[in-house]
Amino acid sequence: MTHYRATDLRVRSRKRVGELRREATDAEGRLWKLLRGRQLAGHKFRRQHEFGGFVLDFYCADARLAIEVDGGQHFSEQGALHDEERTQFLEANGIRVLRFTNTEVLSELDAVGEAILRELTSR
Repeated sequence: MTHYRATDLRVRSRKRVGELRREATDAEGRLWKLLRGRQLAGHKFRRQHEFGGFVLDFYCADARLAIEVDGGQHFSEQGALHDEERTQFLEANGIRVLRFTNTEVLSELDAVGEAILRELTSR
């Protein structure tokens, strides 16, 4: 019975990941165009990657780097608290987290790309 539940959770999680990929924001779509295909220093990124019960917007496994693109919901008190807990969990597991707002990605994509590249090459 436990095995079934674990499998059921994985299936539901995969469905959610698929939904998140299909419903990507404009900012996530633009950033993905920059990250996919090993365009930044040859690093491979995954989008909507599951880690420890969380779904990361973008994740580079070899650099252990998560990139989050924050929309308006992240600026509420509850959203900020959730983000802080999530960041603490990820950092406790050796994953560095970079956060950018939708506005930063949409209006300053080159600067966002440079910040990500700096993080990738500093490791």
